[in-house]
Amino acid sequence: MNRRAAAPAAPRTAPRTAVRAPAKGAGEVRIIGGQWKRTRLPVLDKPGLRPTPDRVRETLFNWLGQDLTGWRCLDAFAGTGALGFEAASRGAASVLLVEGDAALAAQLETLRQRLQANAVRVQRGDGVAALRQCTPASMHLLLIDPPFGGELFAPALQAAAQAVAPDGFIYLEAPAAWTQEQLNPLGLALHRHLKAGAVHAHLLHKA
Repeated sequence: MNRRAAAPAAPRTAPRTAVRAPAKGAGEVRIIGGQWKRTRLPVLDKPGLRPTPDRVRETLFNWLGQDLTGWRCLDAFAGTGALGFEAASRGAASVLLVEGDAALAAQLETLRQRLQANAVRVQRGDGVAALRQCTPASMHLLLIDPPFGGELFAPALQAAAQAVAPDGFIYLEAPAAWTQEQLNPLGLALHRHLKAGAVHAHLLHKA
């Protein structure tokens, strides 16, 4: 797989699934592209729950080239599942959604069943531990969007650097920009960066 230079492509035009999950709590977000384009995902009213903005998700999947057919993905801090379901919607072969909160994990499983998302698996647990359990150099896309107030960024990146395939990518969402100097000790390189409001979105790969 060599997708590093993939150019933005038009969204896939697979049949749309007419699935609407009822909105609860803080509102809802929508899947932007692929098989489940415009499908609504509920956002529970949970402290620290911060769905990735639409603009950022759209940019991320433009960077990745839209078509993720055959990719192995892990969303380590899944929350609403917006990033992971977005990857599955674009053809990823397997997507593991890891979430520590019991209510959020249950909601993710409900959504998985409603969408009949056979490529998606939901696991309640610790995101960093899940990253560490990955077979080395096996994952095409690792999604890292932990709570902004915590200390999970460095250990998550350390584990992801071991799990990512040589031609794979790590997506990091953080409250501040990570510099190349910070990434060098991890053996990672910055491929793309976007600032949108309080969010810094990074696309990383092996150095």
